[in-house]
Amino acid sequence: MPDTLEPNAAGEAIARRSREIVLSRLGDFRPPEGELEIAIRVAHTTGDVEFGKTILFSPGAVDAGLAALRAGRPVVVDVGMVMAGIRVKRLSRLGSQAHCLLDEEETIELARSAGLTRSAAAIRRAAPLLEGAVVAIGNAPTALFELLALMRAGLKPALVVGLPVGFVGALESKEALWAFPGPVPRITNLSERGGSPVAAAVVNGLVALAEGAAW
Repeated sequence: MPDTLEPNAAGEAIARRSREIVLSRLGDFRPPEGELEIAIRVAHTTGDVEFGKTILFSPGAVDAGLAALRAGRPVVVDVGMVMAGIRVKRLSRLGSQAHCLLDEEETIELARSAGLTRSAAAIRRAAPLLEGAVVAIGNAPTALFELLALMRAGLKPALVVGLPVGFVGALESKEALWAFPGPVPRITNLSERGGSPVAAAVVNGLVALAEGAAW
């Protein structure tokens, strides 16, 4: 849906009907309300209700994300596709901003000099923004591995949305996130599936919940 603050009756009607359809197909699947809304958004974004059921939440993950957003903490993402999918105008209404450092010249140089992927270099450069932030990774497993390294060194994001996609490292990075021994709240899934639209859907769901909006 377009990132607009202007109400659109036709679009809102479609969104409501989509939510009703997804909810009817979830059967007996009824996690806590906030988690349910995120699952519905993932199902809606992917056109796959069963995929929506696979999203995992550590205890208090949704509440931690909402608290961070309502406090105006930043959202940091790994790639431009996640950034493009986030409802940044609604995010700004909460006093928060989204950041993606992937294409900055300093990131490109760090990747070259340190032998990192650009996504990993972007997360490393974003370290000053990450404490208490919502971090959404929807594409690059290397970005999630880099974030985990920073967390092992003591960094504490408010929430990690770890949903990279692919056949090289995606599942492994999410398994490492889910098994991380620290108290950092996390939202993920344990498969090779994921992607930028899914990560953006989770963030948008949190933004809507933080606003008290229906969708």
